[in-house]
Amino acid sequence: MRKTLLAGALALAAGAALAAVPNNTLLIMTSADISTLDPAMVYDTASGEIAENIYETLVTYKGRSVSELEGLLATSWNISPDGKTYTFTLRKGVKFHSGNEFTCADAEYSLRRNLVTNNHDSGNWFIAESLLGTSGNAADDPQAVTWARISNAVKCNAQGQLVLTLPARDPALLVKLAYTGQAIVDKKHAISIGEWDGTEATWKQWVGKDLNDSNLSKRPSGTGAYQLVRRDSANIVLRAFDGYWGGKPKLENVIVQIVGEQATRLEALKKGDADFVETGGRPALSQLQGVPGIKIFDGIPNNSASAIFMNENIKDPAVLGSGKLDGKGIPANFFADVNVRKAFSYSFDYDRYIKEVQLGKGTKRTMLLPDSFFGYDPKVKTYTYDPKQAAAFFRKAFGGQLWQNGFVLRASYRANSVPSQTAMEILKTNIEKLNPKFKVELQPKPWSEFLRSSREGKEAMILIGWAPDYADPDNFLYTFYHSNGFYNPRANFKDALLDKLLDQARQTIDPAKRKALYSQVGQRAYEQAYYILMPAGIGFVAYQDRVKGLEENFNIMFSGITGNYWRVLSKAGL
Repeated sequence: MRKTLLAGALALAAGAALAAVPNNTLLIMTSADISTLDPAMVYDTASGEIAENIYETLVTYKGRSVSELEGLLATSWNISPDGKTYTFTLRKGVKFHSGNEFTCADAEYSLRRNLVTNNHDSGNWFIAESLLGTSGNAADDPQAVTWARISNAVKCNAQGQLVLTLPARDPALLVKLAYTGQAIVDKKHAISIGEWDGTEATWKQWVGKDLNDSNLSKRPSGTGAYQLVRRDSANIVLRAFDGYWGGKPKLENVIVQIVGEQATRLEALKKGDADFVETGGRPALSQLQGVPGIKIFDGIPNNSASAIFMNENIKDPAVLGSGKLDGKGIPANFFADVNVRKAFSYSFDYDRYIKEVQLGKGTKRTMLLPDSFFGYDPKVKTYTYDPKQAAAFFRKAFGGQLWQNGFVLRASYRANSVPSQTAMEILKTNIEKLNPKFKVELQPKPWSEFLRSSREGKEAMILIGWAPDYADPDNFLYTFYHSNGFYNPRANFKDALLDKLLDQARQTIDPAKRKALYSQVGQRAYEQAYYILMPAGIGFVAYQDRVKGLEENFNIMFSGITGNYWRVLSKAGL
């Protein structure tokens, strides 16, 4: 029976015309291609949604809470009085998809592998900070990252417990371990397919290695409720794992289809050919509300921060045109002039974006931090759409040369993202109105290409967001504003004052003092206009009403569309 049902699922993935998705199958449509299925490299929400259902972490968020944790592959843990040693008792009777038994050796291998391969494209910098006292790897920081330090930081004791030893207290360690990137992989399986063998003899060969297209990404083996069946450029097919320790899920199959056109995705949802789709912005709701069989889960708090980046050191000559202030291009340091950044900030129509994209259900942010997070200061000043101010700052830029000669700016946005395209078009229109010599050329790019070129510093201007790895303001503010932050290669600015404030905040225990430091960060960032802050919309999910278990289990810390482990979902009639 399973083979027959799976064959039906595969036919659906191939595009067979069916009136509705079978009851034993969940079909999700997204526009973003999947960068990787190797947890060590998962650092985007599209890849994360799949990875967090194939693999499991030691701990996870409890129910809908973003602060309470519960054990997943760990059943309990103890913290030493000095806060530097964590001892995890691990779950027994757990199998990997390969059939291998889960043991402490797998947890030890997984976290050590993350510390060894840690690179600028992965999310392992923050676990490296906790366990090694540095965000770098052995190539970046050879004094701090040695085999002795890695093996001492992560090891199994004689009782089969995992012991993590930190150089300094980190109250956020447990929530960091709940992040998908710290999921436990199958050591025996990984080694058998050519991944790192876990030994001191070979570790240096794997330092900082790009694992996006690793053998483990192609052939994953986790302990999660779903295992990979096949993957191609348009479809990812997964099947419920019979040996799952938590009991076999009710949904036999999950199919993730990559469908670029928004209209196609919305039509599939309306016809019942998909259970969840990436809808795009709030205007899509007008096409879905009142449609029989579709349910709207609205009012989801916004747990992310988005901005238009202005790269101060653009590293792609193709983007620069002439590379000069001659009206035919821009210099690499175009956005290094604060007057240019302020002019662009005054050129964006924030209210129009809220009205058109968020249908009035959006708010301006004062800093790149969710307003529900500790440290957010609503009193920090914000920019408004003001063409006169924009023109005044453009006239000041580069000693008047920019206004006199004009420029051609080539900017990118994520392909098939209507909100991103609309935002960039609003900016383009308003800037080109100011001076006939100002030209902004927009280009859509596939998600994986967009991520790669932006992290290489090759994009002049992009719109991108940040979803939290863990619930702490440092995860946002350090990421966006510090010169060592994850997003710095996309923005390429260094502000000594911001670095000092953020470093100090990391070491400040007193909440009032820490909050004051973050207020100063917000004010300094406003004065320097490092980003154009996007208004935050209220989230929603449109889905087939036959799907059960979504709303009562929805957690904003999860990746992707469903906001859940798929194993908690079912369909009416099952």
